[in-house]
Amino acid sequence: MKQRLLFLGPPGAGKGTQAEQLAKGRQLLHLSTGDLLRAEVKAGSALGQQAEAVMARGELVSDALVLAIVRSRLERQAEEGGSGWLLDGFPRNLAQAEALERLLAELGQQIEIVVLLELDDSVLLQRLLSRGRADDNEAVIRHRLEVYREQTAPLIRYYQEKGLLEGVDASGPVEAIAARITALLD
Repeated sequence: MKQRLLFLGPPGAGKGTQAEQLAKGRQLLHLSTGDLLRAEVKAGSALGQQAEAVMARGELVSDALVLAIVRSRLERQAEEGGSGWLLDGFPRNLAQAEALERLLAELGQQIEIVVLLELDDSVLLQRLLSRGRADDNEAVIRHRLEVYREQTAPLIRYYQEKGLLEGVDASGPVEAIAARITALLD
């Protein structure tokens, strides 16, 4: 069974929902970069204090800081005897993927599978519009999808070339999508 996973997919494909359920069901450490940053800030760790200062200035947290936080969590998990994890929302671009690969090589914890949740733009658009967020209108959503594709296309090629990428149809009920993902892991 594969235990070191990376989830990719456009906004609205259900990455967060699937990652959360899968991580809980298989006792995997769920590494969502947003959640990690918030947890480090709340814990008041040195890394959290750095992240908080950057975010307070309205800036994006650097790749180096995100990687340091990921390293910290993976090292802590290893010390506690755990080995499985699921990365959700990182890496977002090729430079981050290459830096992550170096980090994981240092830790002896290579990615075993990259799951790409795939869904037609028309379905993504409907899902995102139905969330009712103030900033989610059709033009904004279409722009977010374009940005996602521009940033993620090189990542998809990168993981395809490594033989790690597996596409999953992200349409239908949550349970059906989860079953498709689980079939790839066993």
